[in-house]
Amino acid sequence: MANEYADRALLKERLNIEAADTSRDALLDGALAASSRGIDRATGRRFWLDDTATVRTFTLAGRVMCGAGGERLLLDDMGDAPSVVETGSGASWTARTDYDTAPDNAIVRGRPITALLLASGRWGAGPRARVTARWGWPTVPDEITEATLLQAARLYRRKDSPEGVTGSAEWGVVRLSRRDPDVWALIEHFVLPGFG
Repeated sequence: MANEYADRALLKERLNIEAADTSRDALLDGALAASSRGIDRATGRRFWLDDTATVRTFTLAGRVMCGAGGERLLLDDMGDAPSVVETGSGASWTARTDYDTAPDNAIVRGRPITALLLASGRWGAGPRARVTARWGWPTVPDEITEATLLQAARLYRRKDSPEGVTGSAEWGVVRLSRRDPDVWALIEHFVLPGFG
């Protein structure tokens, strides 16, 4: 398992499966992985943090917003402050250190940095920006962990509901909804604008 938002022990507890029972571990792991990646796709972002910093290049056009506080360069989610920021293109790049991270106190609040703010000046030193950072979220939000457990439990139980139909003596036959409303309620405020 890699970069899942909940672990097998929590899912076993949720499903009332004994911790020592390993006969269903592969099914549980698959449900956790599928649920985590489904949340990534639904929100348009990922909630794990890279182990090491990597470089990403962004075209400035369409990513710079001007406001009363200055120019904001909108970026992918960063889990800590960038180590290198440069503008330019080709073989000509200029280091930039005259920026602040935004939103304010994002990392302290467990949220990602999503923009670099120039209080004065312009980002226009080149058509592109190169940013070296650890991408992702500093910590997995509690809502994402809970949504992963709910969805993974649902996927695990899906093997018992062929064709999306389940039933019991009490309720009769019930068709499963396409989207779990509780999962969606937990993740919807994480959806990137223009996504989802």
